[in-house]
Amino acid sequence: MEDQKSTSHEKKLGQNGIVQPLLTDLYQITMAYAYWKSCKCDDIAVFDLYFRKNPFQGEFTIFAGLEECIKFLDKFSYSQSDLHYLKQILPSIEEEFFNFLGSLTAKDITIYAIEEGSVVFPRIPLIRVEGPLIVAQLLETTFLNLVNYASLMATNAARYRMAAGNLTLLEFGLRRAQGPDGGLSASKYAYIGGFDATSNVLAGKLFNIPVKGTHGHAYITAFTNLSDLKTVELQHKDESESKDLLELAKRWRTELAPIFKVLVAEISDGELVAFISFAIAFPHQFIALVDTYDVIKSGLPNFCAVALALNDLGYQACGVRIDSGDLAYLSIVSRKYFTEISDKYDLPWFKDLMIMASNDINEETILSLNDQDHKIDCFGIGTHLVTCQKQPALGCVYKLVELNSKARIKLSQDVSKVTIPGKKEVYRLYGESGHSLVDLLQKGDESPPEPGKKVLCRHPFEESKRAFVTPSKVEKLYKVYWKNGEICKPIRNMQEIRERVKRSMKTLRSDIKRNLNPTPYKVSVSDKLYSFLHDLWLQNAPIGELS
Repeated sequence: MEDQKSTSHEKKLGQNGIVQPLLTDLYQITMAYAYWKSCKCDDIAVFDLYFRKNPFQGEFTIFAGLEECIKFLDKFSYSQSDLHYLKQILPSIEEEFFNFLGSLTAKDITIYAIEEGSVVFPRIPLIRVEGPLIVAQLLETTFLNLVNYASLMATNAARYRMAAGNLTLLEFGLRRAQGPDGGLSASKYAYIGGFDATSNVLAGKLFNIPVKGTHGHAYITAFTNLSDLKTVELQHKDESESKDLLELAKRWRTELAPIFKVLVAEISDGELVAFISFAIAFPHQFIALVDTYDVIKSGLPNFCAVALALNDLGYQACGVRIDSGDLAYLSIVSRKYFTEISDKYDLPWFKDLMIMASNDINEETILSLNDQDHKIDCFGIGTHLVTCQKQPALGCVYKLVELNSKARIKLSQDVSKVTIPGKKEVYRLYGESGHSLVDLLQKGDESPPEPGKKVLCRHPFEESKRAFVTPSKVEKLYKVYWKNGEICKPIRNMQEIRERVKRSMKTLRSDIKRNLNPTPYKVSVSDKLYSFLHDLWLQNAPIGELS
């Protein structure tokens, strides 16, 4: 049994079968051919994968998708059917190039990256790709596809986790996700970002994520009156005898009606038998959706009647789900009734019944509910989480920064799009409080900063923005994940990456993480890299002429 548990814990991230070399843009193939025609097969390149702006009007991002990138490299090769298809869509290309493509692997690529699950910031390369120009170029679109949505989704989930505090978060987004792959990716990276479980059964199987669910309104409306209930007997949890759960629930409903200030005749019989039917099917896991008709006048009285009937047979109900209406008010009222019944019938557990809320909830909804002192224990989040409605794309880019040991720079009238050239190292500098102060980019040949020693940190593009920092701790962010055709670090499982997110988030000051007007985190360059960047900029920028 222990071995089985261990195996389950060590279950790794799943590799999507469609992640293959043809999952790319056509221009990657045409560029590769043009490089080949230009005799650039032996050129060695360095590419940086990074983003320019944090999502969701926030000041941090969670890096995710790295493990899938590494697994993609491990399987990188063009099959004969791939080559046959490329010949069809690119008939003018020479046959020798397809032979060349067929021989390509990722064995000469080296990947330096920040650990997956880390908080990251704009302009910091998340992944540095070194190796043959053509192979490195062919990785671009696939890497961006694997990192962009994963990081956006994990960040969105982390923000929901901050808003909800320690409350349970369930991802309910499969039916609203962008297709089956979007649904699976959403479930995976929501869990990494801090959600507790998913409703997505396939994601649970593939990624070892806890799976949770209740029932829908259709189940309630499938029953209309007491005669619809064909099975009424339920065996006592600890005894052999069975009792009529319908009769028990009806008696309890009659007794509870004055507490809820309703007449029994006003309470839906169809809803009652639907609850009883579900309770007979799942007596250990009874959760009821109570808003099909009226939460206070029908849903809650029916639920409490069935919950007390289950209690007579030795079972404890789990709670309710509310999917519409004023969630703060309804949760407060529900908790009041649960507490009143708990006290009246000396059932201490009853006051702590779970109250789950769903209904198109977003981050702002949770923050607003917090201000209203809601009594919700669990949120089921769907559409806004998995579609990232607040911001549907992260905008990672993949830029050439060095070729054959010579730095390359891309210029733009938009300064934010100017690349930081050359091979770089990244260090995170920490203060005495244990919080991170700044991320520092240095040229690859510079000595790393040292704890206790002052270092000049400069804004990459604004000359007057600079500061001395004396770190109490220095963390080198890059690690080698792939080299010489082999995975260099163990593939992390879901739980390990999830724990990394928690640890990394704790290193940020609260003002950087807050929802409203967060403080920007500082990303700086060393003095040497600043001078190198601006010298190269001047060398490559055209000189204007006035006439």
